[in-house]
Amino acid sequence: MESFFNELSTELKLGTTKRGHPFRYFSLATNGLNEHLGIRTVVLRKVTPELRCTFYSDKRSKKMEELASDPAVSALFYHPKKLWQIIIKGKAKIENDTEVLKTFWNGIPIKARKDYTTQLPPGTPMVKETDIEYLNDGDYFTMVHIIPEQIEFLKLERPSHSRVLFSKRKGDWVGTQLVP
Repeated sequence: MESFFNELSTELKLGTTKRGHPFRYFSLATNGLNEHLGIRTVVLRKVTPELRCTFYSDKRSKKMEELASDPAVSALFYHPKKLWQIIIKGKAKIENDTEVLKTFWNGIPIKARKDYTTQLPPGTPMVKETDIEYLNDGDYFTMVHIIPEQIEFLKLERPSHSRVLFSKRKGDWVGTQLVP
């Protein structure tokens, strides 16, 4: 099972460094508001050796409101060529360290910074695209870290599929083989 864990770790990290890697974009599920689940695609920005996954967001987005209400999340990664599915379940931790935020903000290309500087929050209705106005000073940039508690790894392959559930126990990952 260690080989499975090493494979999924390597591929997750490649999602942040290898151009065009399918793990670059993943689906994030949250316990939404008003009895609806929240799901959206986000961009994988960083993976630590402990497999903490980081993405960026506008502080005013609906997902941030959902995470403030309930930090439980699921992240779904799919690799279409390898036929791998990875589901990470854990808790979202919003980055509050202003120096960390400043460091990562400075690493964002100038053209991409506009995603975090709109006058109105994401999801606000508008009449036409030219209605979007941007801040001249300031931003709504934040980072969210997914602290993994469980990782389920499914490999679809012949002659038989493989499925392993890794759970964090006393700081270590423990794998359990599952029926695929």
